[in-house]
Amino acid sequence: MKKFIAACAALLVFCASAPLAQAATPYASFSGGVAFLSDSDEKGGAGDNALEFDAGYIVNGALGLDADMYRVEGAVGYQHNGVAKYDGGPPSSDDEKISILSFMANGYVDIPMNGAGVEPYVMAGIGVASVGADNGVVEDSDTVLAYQFGAGVAFDASPNIAVDLGYRYFMASDATFEDINPVLDYTISSHNILAGVRVGL
Repeated sequence: MKKFIAACAALLVFCASAPLAQAATPYASFSGGVAFLSDSDEKGGAGDNALEFDAGYIVNGALGLDADMYRVEGAVGYQHNGVAKYDGGPPSSDDEKISILSFMANGYVDIPMNGAGVEPYVMAGIGVASVGADNGVVEDSDTVLAYQFGAGVAFDASPNIAVDLGYRYFMASDATFEDINPVLDYTISSHNILAGVRVGL
C-alpha cells in the first residue's frame, strides 16, 4: 500500500510539471499547524513496544510554480512530537521526543470554482525525511523515504495572496536508530492540519 501511494505521488508531481514548463508564476508559501503523530511500533531489544505521542507542531516553507490548475513545489518541513506513553505506561523521561525534518517535492491540482475566490485542491508529494529520536539520554537519527497526500482549500486574500487551510497524511519508511542500545526501529506516520499563506513572486 505504501509503495502504491508513493508511486501515485510521483505520478502526480510528474503530470503537474508538464504544463508548468510552458507558463508559470513563481510563489513562496509558509504554513504551520498541529501534528498528530500516530502510535509507533518500536521493534527491537526485548520485543515490540508501542509508543504514543502528544500532539505536536509542524512548520513548512516552500518555493513553487503555479500554472493555473497545476502547481509544483519544493518544500522543507519540521515536525516535533513528545512521547506521551511507552508501552502503556509513562515514558522514562519527560524529554523523550521524535522530530522529523523533511525535504519534499509536491504536486497540486487546483480545482477552479468560476471566480468564487475559493479554490479546493488535492496534493501528493515524495521526498526524504531525517527522523530524530531522543530518549532523554541518547539522540540518534535516520534518513528515510517519505511521502504524503492531502487536500485543502485556498481563499484569495488579494490578487497575489492566498490563505490556505489543508490536511496532510505524512508517511515514512521505518526509521532505524543504531546509536540507541538496543538498536530500535520506529514506524512513522502522521495526520497534520495546517494553515498558511501563499504569495506570488
